[in-house]
Amino acid sequence: MATIVVRNDRLPVNRERQNLTATAHQRLMMILLVILAVAAVLVLRLAWMGVSSGLQAHTSYGAGGAPPRADIVDRNGVPLARTMDGYSIAVRPSRLIGDPQELARKLHEIFPDTPEKSFYTKLTGKGWAYLRKSALPEQVAQVNALGEVGIEFPRGKERVYPQRTLAAHVLGFAPVQDADAPQGGMGVEAAFNDRLTDPAQRNTPLALSIDSRVQGVLENELYSALVEQRANGATGVILDANTGEVIAMASFPVFDPNKLGSNIDARRNNVVQSRYELGSTFKPLAFAAAMDEGAIKSLGRRYDATAPLQVGGFRIKDDHPLGRWLTVPEALVHSSNIVTARIADDMGTEAMQKIYRALEFDRRPSIELKERARTIWPSSWGRVTNMTVAYGHGIAVTPIHLASAYAALVNGGIWRPATLLRLKEEDVPKGRRVYSAATSARMRQMLRMIVMDGTGRSADAPGYRIGGKTGSAEKPFEGGYAHHSLVTTFAAAFPMDNPRYVVLTMMDEPKGTPATFGLRTAAFTAAPVVKKVVTRIGPMLGIIPDERRDVDLSELMPLLTTVKKKD
Repeated sequence: MATIVVRNDRLPVNRERQNLTATAHQRLMMILLVILAVAAVLVLRLAWMGVSSGLQAHTSYGAGGAPPRADIVDRNGVPLARTMDGYSIAVRPSRLIGDPQELARKLHEIFPDTPEKSFYTKLTGKGWAYLRKSALPEQVAQVNALGEVGIEFPRGKERVYPQRTLAAHVLGFAPVQDADAPQGGMGVEAAFNDRLTDPAQRNTPLALSIDSRVQGVLENELYSALVEQRANGATGVILDANTGEVIAMASFPVFDPNKLGSNIDARRNNVVQSRYELGSTFKPLAFAAAMDEGAIKSLGRRYDATAPLQVGGFRIKDDHPLGRWLTVPEALVHSSNIVTARIADDMGTEAMQKIYRALEFDRRPSIELKERARTIWPSSWGRVTNMTVAYGHGIAVTPIHLASAYAALVNGGIWRPATLLRLKEEDVPKGRRVYSAATSARMRQMLRMIVMDGTGRSADAPGYRIGGKTGSAEKPFEGGYAHHSLVTTFAAAFPMDNPRYVVLTMMDEPKGTPATFGLRTAAFTAAPVVKKVVTRIGPMLGIIPDERRDVDLSELMPLLTTVKKKD
């Protein structure tokens, strides 16, 4: 009988467990490695997408022409310009799977302002191209819904002007380097480009002197007058009389800096870029100079205005002659060219040039903007020229020139440069004296008289003590003047017992209306705009109307014979 020996091949329990554990561990490590590999691929892919997106974003904004910029705010912190993440739409023609013609048609439906042909050209081009450099999120969604893999949506920085056309000429637009439409920039965006793009200052908004509330009122009233009077344009500026800060600046026609369009003329800022013969608004400046120079020794002196003044072959006359002798206050209140010419003749050419140079009428205006016009300074300054420039003919300056001059006229005699920056008290420039304090006080009285009893009556707003001067000048035309083309101006300040703000309004070729009895002069076109503006902005600026207060005119009123007159 054979004995069978059965061999037990089972491993000891401990060793079996060790082998199973090792196998499981190996499998787990392999799974982990696979997961890590997949994760690494995803991370690399995401990183590449980030770099690619960054490059595309940079390309998008670079094509728009500017690096990220600091925000721009008004004096109260209201945003006027901001840099935000924006969408662009681009195409890689080589990756398109659909019919370019059909795709161009659908894109035109989404963006009707871009011709279908323009889209088709880019869709069939050889390289990567923008279909839209700036698009709204809903537009991006519509394009994405087309399901075209060849269309991309790069993100980039976009300059946005949340108030749209408000203060457009002040803000301007950022300098851009666009192959399709290069733009040099304008306004604050161009003037302070280095400050706005400085990496060390990008997180700090640039605070302007502009008050967006006041700006809105000025624009609203100017536009209403523009439409009502069917004028070619309208211009206005509000200046702090004691600091030179521009509180509001407006010019019509206007543009939207969010979409520039092709109307280059609408971008012209007439406050600083256009020069005008500003007519009778110059008279107070000349009278004040004559008082300081001693040419006017007594306000009670009477000047002959009974007939036109003949100087060589030139004849100076009053538009609405009174035919009598006039005192100094009467000459201003009734806007006499004849008396103004006589006073300028007494003062002499040297003194007149001196004051006009002190007011910077011989150079570009002092303000930060790059787009500033040269003035038209007389090439020769003889006797006749000296007489005519005293009442604003034969010399042309910008509205901001005149506003700064009026600030000096009423603030005690100190001229300061205009600025678009909000100033701290310690930053206000000392300026320079151009008129004596005594003369400035006298001019405040006479400017108030003009509004109470003269050509500026339609600007009188009860309780605000407005003072100012009208000016209606014919436009130069082919060596002469276009008699039916007027530029009408009212330069004012308020409250005249302690002037805080200068307000200047101008209408370019206003048409007569039934409300103005068909008249087109400043008294009926520009002056009423100042009244409406002051009435609305006074409380905003902390000036509450008080009809119990006014400028003391008791010693000057006896010198004034009230004769109603139009300018």
